[in-house]
Amino acid sequence: MIQAASLLAAEEGANPLIPHTYELVVGVFSFFVVLIVVGKILTPRIQKTLAERTEAIEGGIQKAQEAQEEAQALLKQYKDQLAEARHEASRLREEAREQGAQIKAELREEAQAEARRLVEAAHAQIEADRQQAFAQLRAEIGRLSVDLAGRIVGESLEDEARQRRTVDRFLEEIETTSAAVR
Repeated sequence: MIQAASLLAAEEGANPLIPHTYELVVGVFSFFVVLIVVGKILTPRIQKTLAERTEAIEGGIQKAQEAQEEAQALLKQYKDQLAEARHEASRLREEAREQGAQIKAELREEAQAEARRLVEAAHAQIEADRQQAFAQLRAEIGRLSVDLAGRIVGESLEDEARQRRTVDRFLEEIETTSAAVR
């Protein structure tokens, strides 16, 4: 125990901040071994890993930029298609309006033509009825004129040729006086 105490005392006399020589040699040797291991083995691996990560990040950024450019191109294409579809819809609406107006005009023309045809048919029927009434009236006037003339003259005008001449002359006089009055 004494010896242990004396060793302790001797050690106590040494400066604790200054390492022993063997520790210093082992520490320097260990430092160089670590330096060589880190410099020759770990640093290239770390550099390689960092380069791979940099490439992966740059590749990801490049892919993201390409995807964004592609999305922009698709958006532009979509907008162009939408504008074209709107233009086409507008054109179709305009064509439909024009066709509607054309059909309307055709129907109006057909209706007017039908109305003209009906009016012309009505005029023709009226003219035919007028001619028929005029013929009937002429025959009636002729008969009445012959009866009246027979009463005035006092003799019978049974002769048909004479009757016809008298009636025709009488009707001509009526027509000329009515034409002069107009």
